[in-house]
Amino acid sequence: MNTPFLKNKSFLYILLFIVMIAIPLITNRYWTDVASTAMFYILLALGLNIIVGYAGLLDLGYSAFFAVGSYTTGILTTQFGVSFWISIFLGAIFATVLGVLIGIPTLRLRSDYLAIVTLGFGEIIRLIANNSKFTGGASGIYGIPKPKIGSFVFQSNVLLYYLMFIFVLLAIFVIWRLGNSRVGRAWKYIREDEDAAEAMGVNGLYYKLLAYGLGAMFGGLAGSLFAVKMSAIAPESFGFMQSAMILLAVVLGGIGRISGVILGAVLVILLPEAMRSFSDWRIFLFGVLLVLTMIFRPNGLWPSKKETEEMDDPEPLKGGSKSVVS
Repeated sequence: MNTPFLKNKSFLYILLFIVMIAIPLITNRYWTDVASTAMFYILLALGLNIIVGYAGLLDLGYSAFFAVGSYTTGILTTQFGVSFWISIFLGAIFATVLGVLIGIPTLRLRSDYLAIVTLGFGEIIRLIANNSKFTGGASGIYGIPKPKIGSFVFQSNVLLYYLMFIFVLLAIFVIWRLGNSRVGRAWKYIREDEDAAEAMGVNGLYYKLLAYGLGAMFGGLAGSLFAVKMSAIAPESFGFMQSAMILLAVVLGGIGRISGVILGAVLVILLPEAMRSFSDWRIFLFGVLLVLTMIFRPNGLWPSKKETEEMDDPEPLKGGSKSVVS
């Protein structure tokens, strides 16, 4: 279907790119900080979208990987004087390894059972952070230094916003490439019907572990950026509600679609701020809007029509397993 909107899609993306660059230049400090928080949630939602949107694995403890990245950067930079750039790399690695280690025994489970296990895993990480001396206990870690390159320090909110923006762009590119590769096709077929996918020759456990590890990696990256943005971290930042908000961004925007996930993350941050004038009623109104959205747009505000059409079309399955993962 060739519509003017689809023909001008590249123009729309370029326009959005320009707007995102211009936000710190045309807004005040408060809205720049809100935009930075939105960037952080976009990065988290993109990572969770690999797990939930692409591979179809319900994860209710995603904040655990976010916590690993945050505490890795916080501990290494404050206690050992390690550079932020090394700490963010190690935070991503630790989160990935932890995701794989947890995934090996748990990803054999499905649906509600997997959700319960991941929820427990997220709470275990939070309790460890809350009761361990090396994490600062309930008080957390303070005085986390800002990133710097030589003598140049990312001190202001504007510079941190652009730093997060760069990481979001890199994440979008990597996840887009993955989604359109044979790995992405294997994830999508596992999501639709794992038994059928395995019958076609797809190694379900391998691809689910890959999705879980990569999703955890982006959670670790976001956690490191969160630590330097806030300059302080504490266990209450990594509870179940944080995981629920990230999952909400993915579901609200449109599971499995990068642009939809970005829209959902932005709305999750901007709507409560836009309704701040309603004071105590803003959370209630936000909840009502979410319920209405789920009733009238159950697939999200910007669902992936292309993927739905691909799964409804039996043609790709005629060639056997080669057509799925090759």
